[in-house]
Amino acid sequence: MSTTATTSTPPAERMSFWDRLKSTPTVKAQRIFALIVLVAQAGITFTGSLVRVTGSGLGCDTWPLCHEGSLFPVPGANPWVHQVIEFGNRTLTFVVAAATIVLFIAVLRANRRKEIIVLSVVSGVGVLVQAIIGGISVLLDLRWWSVAIHFLPSMILVFVAAVLYMRVAEPDDIAPERRYSPTARWLVVAAAVALCVVLVTGTMVTGSGPHSGDAAAGMEGRLELPTRTLAYVHAASMYIYLAFTMFAVYILRRDNAPKDAYKSSLVLIAMIVVQWAIGVGQFYLGVPRWTVPMHIVMSGVVVAFTAFLFAHGNRRLPLLEAGQYNTSSS
Repeated sequence: MSTTATTSTPPAERMSFWDRLKSTPTVKAQRIFALIVLVAQAGITFTGSLVRVTGSGLGCDTWPLCHEGSLFPVPGANPWVHQVIEFGNRTLTFVVAAATIVLFIAVLRANRRKEIIVLSVVSGVGVLVQAIIGGISVLLDLRWWSVAIHFLPSMILVFVAAVLYMRVAEPDDIAPERRYSPTARWLVVAAAVALCVVLVTGTMVTGSGPHSGDAAAGMEGRLELPTRTLAYVHAASMYIYLAFTMFAVYILRRDNAPKDAYKSSLVLIAMIVVQWAIGVGQFYLGVPRWTVPMHIVMSGVVVAFTAFLFAHGNRRLPLLEAGQYNTSSS
C-alpha cells in the first residue's frame, strides 16, 4: 500500500490598504471608478434641478464666491434654505471632479490605451468647464439661454462617461470589431442626433416655463415664446428619437445582433417610455415642481443608455476579467 504526500499552499496574504493604493488598479477597480463618474455626472444634474425648482439659483449671488467677500453662505444675505441648496450644488462639483481625477489616475497607472485616457481627460476637463459655465450663468442672473448652456454639456459628459464605462472593460491589444450592421449603426447615430434635438428643445420649454431658478426673478430673462408651442416641438422631436430607436431595435432583432446589444436597446426603449410618461404628466399637470427633478434624472438615464447602445456597435472582445491587472499587449 503506497501513500502520497500532499502539500498545502498557504493562503495569499491580504494586501494592506496602502499596498492596494500602490498597486496597479484592476479592471474591476477601473470599472467601479468609471461607474462612479457616470453616476456623479448624472447625479449633479439632479441637484441642479433642485436649485431650479426651489428658486435657489441666486442663493449664492456671485461666483466663484458665494457672496461678496465670503466663500460660504452668509446669514441674512438671502433666504438660508436657498443659500444652502445652491452652495451644496456647487460643493458637489468638487465631488464629481475628485471622481474624474481618481479615474484618470487609475487608467494612467494601468497603462490603458489612448482612447480610454482621452475619454477620462474629457470627463475631468468637462467638469471644470461646467463649473465656469455655471458661474457665468449666475453672473448673468440665470438668463434662460445661460442655464440651457449649463445643462447641455452635462448630458454630453454623461454620454462620455457611459462610453468610458463600456470601454474600460475591453482589452487594449485587440482591434475593435463591428457588432451590428451599418444600417443599425446609422439608425443608432440618427437616434443620438435626434436625442440632441430633444434635449435642446427641452431646455427651451423650461426656459419659457415657470421655474426660472430664482425665486425673485419671475419671468425676467425668460424665453418669450409660447410654452405650449415649444412643448409640442419638444414632443415631436422625442417621437422622432423614439422612432429611430425602435427601428434600430427592429434591425438588431432581424440581424440576430449580439444579445447584449439587443438587450441594451430594449432597456433604452423602456427608459424612453418612462421619460415620455413623465413629460406627458408634466404637460397636463402644469409642470409641478416635483416632476422636474424626475424628468432631469431620466434625461441622464436615457442619454447613458443611448451611449451604451452606441458603444455596443464596436467593441474589443473578449472582455477582460474583473481581477486582471495588466491589460497591455506586453
